[in-house]
Amino acid sequence: MFSWIDYLAQGPVAHAVLAFSLVIALGLALGSLGIRGVKLGTAGVLFAGLFLGQAGLHIDQSILEFARDFGLILFVYTVGLQVGPSFFSSLKRQGLKLNILGGAIVLMGALIVIGFRFLLNFSVPAVAGLASGATTNTPSLAAGQAALITLKNLPQGSSDLLGMAYAVAYPFGVVGIILTMLLIRKTFSTESEPEENSNAGNRNDKQSSDFRDIEVTNPNVDGLSIRDLPFVGNSEVVFSRLHRAGKVVVPEADSVIRVGDSLRLVGAKAKLAQFETLIGKASGISLAEIPSELTTQRLYVTKRLVLGKSLGELNFGHFYGTIATRTTRAGIEFPASDQVHLQFGDLLFVVGPKEGVAKVGALVGNRTEALNSPHIVPVFVGIMLGVILGSLPIALPGIPAPIRLGLAGGPLLVALALSRMGRVGPLIWYMTPGANLAIREIGIALFLACVGLKSGSRLLEVLLSGNGIAWLFAGACLTLVPLVTVGLVARRFLKIDYPTICGVLAGSMTDPPALAFATGFTKCDRPLTAYAAVYPLVMILRVFLVQILVLALPM
Repeated sequence: MFSWIDYLAQGPVAHAVLAFSLVIALGLALGSLGIRGVKLGTAGVLFAGLFLGQAGLHIDQSILEFARDFGLILFVYTVGLQVGPSFFSSLKRQGLKLNILGGAIVLMGALIVIGFRFLLNFSVPAVAGLASGATTNTPSLAAGQAALITLKNLPQGSSDLLGMAYAVAYPFGVVGIILTMLLIRKTFSTESEPEENSNAGNRNDKQSSDFRDIEVTNPNVDGLSIRDLPFVGNSEVVFSRLHRAGKVVVPEADSVIRVGDSLRLVGAKAKLAQFETLIGKASGISLAEIPSELTTQRLYVTKRLVLGKSLGELNFGHFYGTIATRTTRAGIEFPASDQVHLQFGDLLFVVGPKEGVAKVGALVGNRTEALNSPHIVPVFVGIMLGVILGSLPIALPGIPAPIRLGLAGGPLLVALALSRMGRVGPLIWYMTPGANLAIREIGIALFLACVGLKSGSRLLEVLLSGNGIAWLFAGACLTLVPLVTVGLVARRFLKIDYPTICGVLAGSMTDPPALAFATGFTKCDRPLTAYAAVYPLVMILRVFLVQILVLALPM
């Protein structure tokens, strides 16, 4: 059926390139088709590969294995670079509650998978594929494949079962999370939720970054410097403006405040409410609207000299009369406290006199063209370190043979660590969002095309057997039970608002289509905040949990 490929492309390499291009192009076209905004996305490549593999399209085995593993490395490494800068900071800023809920969904799914292995006698590759497909988590599929490769005496066709089980469970995984959101909404539809109303709801999110203008009315703080106010040390709240006698200035840590002053504070909403109670009351004026010599500007950190230094060390207020109020890193915005260490590509929101802001811009670089220059050497150095780490044997108690992190775990851990460090000597571990996305999509498309083509030859055989039907129902159970249980507990007992629950559910499945549905359905941005809070931890948990299942469960 595909003899025309051999005619057009002479040789195994040309044949493979043409075949990969065909599978990926058809798969991405399939993934772009949606029903009410729900799309398969890149996962469409897997289904195209399964179909064309069943139809007889094959690639030289050695080329297929190289392309699969190289695509996997590119994908997990760029995922690590993406989530690394916000992984630890999201735990701190967002608190543990949402991450505990996301982790509970992952761990509950792992327990169900173990039950499938022993109660229903599913094979280990099948339960690993179900664990990935039912949760729409492609990186864990890649991790499972990488772990299977390291096992010896693997039954023939085991790796194919993983990809097929993933494909069987994936479609309901996409739909199941949306059904869960609707179920929770329906169950608690009689409860009052005024916080969901458009912008009013957004303003009440206690965890996201915001600002507040506060008038000083408490005589107990009259004459105190900002540094000496209670809670200031660990609050991560930034004092960006001070209004006194009709004049607005940027305050410093030793600036003394008086009754009648007004202050603009930037930080987490819960902390702002705490300071309002301490200092006085909400100001009746907006400090940003008062005519002054202050200006605001967003500045990119691009100069090597300041990388790794904290904002406290740089002390913009003392040297330039300015202050950084917010930092945006890897798409996450948070208050620019003195403890924040700058990384390449950070975006600072700076307030101060025009001349001072210009000097800060010269200090941090603010060369947007530098962000577009790819840092290629660090990419391959990082990948090399990741492959080495993944190849090292690790002895664990209870497991007879040493395990290895493999081509998924090694590059992922290295990318997390390097992106957290930001820079080592001349090497800058920064990748522009566009470059990261391009490499990540190429990597996962190659990987899914290989898995689909390799597994496709047995697709109909499995689907028409009893295993296919059993996998379908098992996958639905694996999707719904953890989501519904945690969602109902979060709403009923923890009293978490509905939009935030939707964000946690979407983040626990690392599912962008579900997030888009949640933000459109709730008409506020709290799902985005919750999604960003749980995504890094859940992604890492899912990747390593599938590897542990493959390596620890008896075959």
